[in-house]
Amino acid sequence: MGAPTEICPMTLIQEPPVMTEPPVPPDAARVVSARSARFAARVFNYGNIVAMIVPVPLGILWLGASMLVYALNRHNPNPRVGHYTQQAAYRLYGVMGFIIVVATFFGTNVTYWLITWAISALVLIPWSIIDLRRINNEDWQDTLLEEEKS
Repeated sequence: MGAPTEICPMTLIQEPPVMTEPPVPPDAARVVSARSARFAARVFNYGNIVAMIVPVPLGILWLGASMLVYALNRHNPNPRVGHYTQQAAYRLYGVMGFIIVVATFFGTNVTYWLITWAISALVLIPWSIIDLRRINNEDWQDTLLEEEKS
């Protein structure tokens, strides 16, 4: 038979496909939709409600995650998102600060912890629901993002 043919390993290497975004016209404006802004404004209040309904472990986890949500939404291009986020954060951190100061003296007495949880839930849940109703009733508009000057 004939001599075996050699395959050059370099012929098997293919160039990866180049992924590019379509060019954006220089005069095209970027927009934050009203729907996106409304959702961002609601997130902190939803977290507060869930954290009060299931305080262990979600309340503890929400205390940490809320800082990330606050950082992401407080400086949203739509100022109303920042306002609602800030108000919900004030309520959460005020209640949690109260719990930390008062609970220092509780020890392992479950009764005190349950009373504190009930009071916290009575403060946070109704205010969060009121805020959610305000957010839903507000007329949200798309927000145009300004171009950065460099």
